[in-house]
Amino acid sequence: MDKRLLDILCCPVSKTPVRPLTANELTALNRAIDGGQVLTVAGGTVQNRITEGLITVDRKVVYRVEDGIPVMLPEEGIGTTQFTDFPATA
Repeated sequence: MDKRLLDILCCPVSKTPVRPLTANELTALNRAIDGGQVLTVAGGTVQNRITEGLITVDRKVVYRVEDGIPVMLPEEGIGTTQFTDFPATA
């Protein structure tokens, strides 16, 4: 993702800056999606694996990136508090 775009993106609700998901975070998220355990902020089940995503720097919300385009809709965010084993940052 273009660094200039990443520098201006933020959570549409909290205005917290975002960063790309790490490989460990992406793996843990997709493992939970495969298990049918992941909900969006709006309460919908996340059905498809995520190939790329952004996470707020406070690690509270994940936004998927589709075809290089960040989906920064508040209702499409994925709250990380629903995970008991979300990886810690390195």
